[in-house]
Amino acid sequence: MSSFSHFPVMLEECMQGLQPKSGGIYFDGTLGGGGHSYEILKRSSPEGRLIATDLDDEAIAAATQKLSEFDGRFSIHKSNFKNFEEVLNEEGVDLLDGVMLDFGISSHQIDEPGRGFSYMSKDAPLDMRMDTTAPLTAEDVINEYTQKQLAEILKEYGEEKFAPQIAANVVKAREHSRIKTCGEFVKIIEESIPKKFQQNGPAARKSFQAIRIEVNGELSGLYEAVLGLTRRLKKGGRIAILTFHSLEDRIVKNAFRYLETDCICPKELPVCVCGKKKEIEVLTKKPVVAGPKEMVLNTRSRSAKLRVAQKII
Repeated sequence: MSSFSHFPVMLEECMQGLQPKSGGIYFDGTLGGGGHSYEILKRSSPEGRLIATDLDDEAIAAATQKLSEFDGRFSIHKSNFKNFEEVLNEEGVDLLDGVMLDFGISSHQIDEPGRGFSYMSKDAPLDMRMDTTAPLTAEDVINEYTQKQLAEILKEYGEEKFAPQIAANVVKAREHSRIKTCGEFVKIIEESIPKKFQQNGPAARKSFQAIRIEVNGELSGLYEAVLGLTRRLKKGGRIAILTFHSLEDRIVKNAFRYLETDCICPKELPVCVCGKKKEIEVLTKKPVVAGPKEMVLNTRSRSAKLRVAQKII
């Protein structure tokens, strides 16, 4: 196992959004290598507390070591952040001062060939699991889903224009032998997309994103989790969310919009009967993006968008 490496994206911008303080209780639902968590604990010293979740055993081991100087002030659960109710109840925590969510895949996960996340790792197995003990792999999806299911996934999760062609060619290829490596999948994708449409970056990027989202159920329950975690904030508490593609960002934007809305009654009703109150103030009217220097130093920050909201009730 190689050492776990991950460079937290927009670290300063996230901390400015969260504004950690001593005595506060914070939830980092996407621990990764512990970059954001470390800064939260550092800035909430001496009495801030952190509860974190992650599914990746290697990330948890690396973060535990990284955060060791704050021993006694943090706890880590191997769990999906969507299980926050269970985790917070186990910790005896009702309300939070801040929530951090970073939906980016870590540098380590991409750079570790055996994990199968990267279209650059030609001989890597088609895995793509965040939790390496989970049953469903990318190989399972690619070899066992129907042509219709594959086309839908590639179109919906990858926003891939050539989804039908890729799905058809996957089914054709697996009739001869099981598709087992990233390189085999990349070859099928490249043969499915006309050369003139392969000018704007790697042809396989969208398809790999789509399969990864399916394997890990990344979008399932995301809207509900954002609503639920925001509602676990104290008045004045803040939530900061980093997204890396338009599908995630749209879900977060819509969740914030709903929480910021005062009334959802039909317009034809003369008075409000729904009783809904505005719950948050969105502090980022437009999402914050990485600065030019960070984009050069950390290319994975180029697609990142940060949205921050504050609980007002």
